[in-house]
Amino acid sequence: MTVARVDLDPDRGSRFVPSEVLLEICHHALDVAPEECCGLVLGNAGERFVRAVRITNVMTKIHVEDPVAFPRDARHAYYMAEGEYLRALEEATARSETVSAVYHSHFGQGCYLSQDDLAFAAHPLFPFPEAAQIVVSVLGDRVQEVGLFEPTGHAERPYLGRRLEARP
Repeated sequence: MTVARVDLDPDRGSRFVPSEVLLEICHHALDVAPEECCGLVLGNAGERFVRAVRITNVMTKIHVEDPVAFPRDARHAYYMAEGEYLRALEEATARSETVSAVYHSHFGQGCYLSQDDLAFAAHPLFPFPEAAQIVVSVLGDRVQEVGLFEPTGHAERPYLGRRLEARP
């Protein structure tokens, strides 16, 4: 069974994160619009979401090099610059941090995990299979909504989504 997409579940309530983390993710999304942003959220034993790390979206470069294999550009997909995320992982390890979430934005679209997002996260070469997914919906020049999609381990419902908000 192929899941078409995962939407936010309004009955699940919100997950709260430190405001600095959420602001950095939202600023990144707005800074690169109309392209998609992408990055990592790192945490440690005491706090799941400690800091956000911007990673360059190189999807347009890859698309230009091979438009047949990669038909989408950075306006409609993301591909993290490998060297940058490897450096972020090295730094995280030195600080006793782990990747708790991968984030990206949808420009001109709602807050959901698309079929492409799900396929990317399920790919055997995806480096963060245990990480949650954060999606930022950018409409016009503002963030409309931010969602956290947490893995369930079940193929029929691979993620559960809820709103992501700054800690009160």
